[in-house]
Amino acid sequence: MSDIVTEFNDYRSRMNDKILADNNKVIKRIFNLDTNAYAEGALDVKTKELLGLVASAVLRCDDCVKYHLETSYKMGLKKEEVVEALSIATLVGGTIVIPHLRRAYEFWDALEANK
Repeated sequence: MSDIVTEFNDYRSRMNDKILADNNKVIKRIFNLDTNAYAEGALDVKTKELLGLVASAVLRCDDCVKYHLETSYKMGLKKEEVVEALSIATLVGGTIVIPHLRRAYEFWDALEANK
């Protein structure tokens, strides 16, 4: 697996474990709400992931973008679908999103390199 993908996943997992080990009820509920929000519902999971990706790009959260890119990749979304969603994010967010768009492309390429 590409270094940037492995490093991101290792760090995220390690820090989530550390955060959740503190057993803070509010934080645990937020994590649970996040998990449940992306479950199948009136919208299918792929659509929800693309919505999460767009919101994350507009909010300029690189960790969130990486998470949604990897989940989208694992769910079988095509690069064209992801790029179209990122184009909407860039339109809505403006040129300040472009550095995050660059990192998103880099991360997607790393995901594809691990086929």
